[in-house]
Amino acid sequence: MPSLVALETPPKTPPFGASVTEYSNGGEHRTPSPSPLVKRASRKTPEKLTADESSLDNPDLGPFLLKLARDTIASGENPNKALDHAIRASKSFERCSGPGLELSMCLHVVAAIYSSLGRFGEAIHELERSIEFADLSKGSDHAMAKFSGYMQLGDTYSMIGQLHRSIKCYVSGLETQMLTLGKSDPRVAETCRYLAEAHVQAMQFDEAENYCRKALDIHKDHSTPASLPEATDRRLMALICEAKGDYESALEHLVLASMSMIANEQDSEVAAIDVSIGDIYLSLCRFDEAIFAYQKALTVFKSTRTENHSSVALVYIRLAELYYKTGKLRESKSYCENALRIYAKPAPGTTHEEIASGLTEISAIYESLNEPEEALKLLQKAMKLLEDNPAQYRTIAGIEAQMAVIFYMVGRYMEARNSFESAISKLRASGERKSAFFGVLLNQMGLSCVQLYKIGEAAKLFEEARVIFEQECGTYHLDTLGVYSNLAATYDALGRVEDAIEILEHILKMREEKLGTANPDVDDEKKRLYELLKEVGRVRNKKGKSLENLIDSSFLKMKKEGRKRLAAFGWETPVDEGERHYSTRGTSTTTPIFGSTS
Repeated sequence: MPSLVALETPPKTPPFGASVTEYSNGGEHRTPSPSPLVKRASRKTPEKLTADESSLDNPDLGPFLLKLARDTIASGENPNKALDHAIRASKSFERCSGPGLELSMCLHVVAAIYSSLGRFGEAIHELERSIEFADLSKGSDHAMAKFSGYMQLGDTYSMIGQLHRSIKCYVSGLETQMLTLGKSDPRVAETCRYLAEAHVQAMQFDEAENYCRKALDIHKDHSTPASLPEATDRRLMALICEAKGDYESALEHLVLASMSMIANEQDSEVAAIDVSIGDIYLSLCRFDEAIFAYQKALTVFKSTRTENHSSVALVYIRLAELYYKTGKLRESKSYCENALRIYAKPAPGTTHEEIASGLTEISAIYESLNEPEEALKLLQKAMKLLEDNPAQYRTIAGIEAQMAVIFYMVGRYMEARNSFESAISKLRASGERKSAFFGVLLNQMGLSCVQLYKIGEAAKLFEEARVIFEQECGTYHLDTLGVYSNLAATYDALGRVEDAIEILEHILKMREEKLGTANPDVDDEKKRLYELLKEVGRVRNKKGKSLENLIDSSFLKMKKEGRKRLAAFGWETPVDEGERHYSTRGTSTTTPIFGSTS
């Protein structure tokens, strides 16, 4: 599945709004240690300090210092020097003209430099001030300054992984832009696309589809047929449709986008679309058509780019996945090795994010090929490439979760628990605490705790997962019912039999309403509840009951072959049927959780 669209600042954003992109590298830079000269320069006498402060009252000083700050950044000099110029410029503007447009624009530059130094908290503070100083009642210049402030603030939140706050800022920016330009201006379409991309990153596909459709509607009224902006939006819409499982609609959008790119002689873009078309055919199990699309793209990439370009490696990975699905394991592994050779010596300009994404996808194939150790090595390399970058915390959390799944499958339960815990803590820090993905991680960490006999900790995790699944999936969803069963099992193991019975009765009632009383699943639930009810009132002097008789098999089976891909993170969560599983009461078990049954 293709990687998600990366956020970019809308092209029409004024220069001061785009300064985050120009001056920031997502926090990769470190603040240089001040040189002795800088230290000596900062030791000012009171008389000199007073003179410097008084000079800020000169109305010509602010514009001069702001230009000096921009020139310093453009020349690649010490960013701390540029920051000093920009801060002094903002103080001059504040003294001479007070809160207004000039100060707001200056604060955008200050915030951009703070971001480039990795000082995101200070950048956020300055941007919030800049938004306050722009007054919508004073004309379009103020409105566009406020719009740029909102968009830059959203970019900054995105850099530290706080997508929910980022999206709120983008929405405020879009509302401000529409008040000034109207709802059908082409620049509004670009912001709608930008907001749709943010929703895709947050895995909010319905919202992403709405904004992308708005952009397409604006292009329909204002753009020429087969325009490049419309083709870009159709590619994004195809990605959204694919994520929602609507493959036919995705294929339709990709074909239209390809026709637009062909009309504009964009050969490399046509090849990239061919890769996406191949992905759709692969999802539909139309393997011959997928191979044709991939090979067509591969030929173009090799001729227009270098043989060791990351786009060539991406096609190799797609072919490896295809051949694995068709049972040609030797060919699959061969294409994986071809891609790894490219990532070992990538072409100039290849980003760490591209390499890490490719390594993560290859690791999933090696995991499917029953080579977990090799898969773990690749995931560790991917993590090392992304570490220390706050903007990649969400991606790192997904990699850690994939590593945890592999640890669980090979019986390294403590490492699995620790990896799940690290992934969960990163998602909590970034503000993602309510998604279904977060619920899956909580449940899986709970299972690891069960294997380590940490039943109390497992119960707390299942309880939190239950709340999330109820909100995100509904009470009748299979995953929700699975967490209910897990929670009932842990309650029983903790001696909270009445609580376990209450949950099982709730499960039985919902299954009867959803499936009918004659369904085999409902009958199994009745048997499980009946056996637990028999325990009520007895003197519990025998050995504690094993969880293997209560844990819901349909939710806990760990699978080595087939897996469900969580595309935004690049890892796979285990689903049904596999060698290591847990049975319901009365059936045999391959891997007992607490040992022998009572």
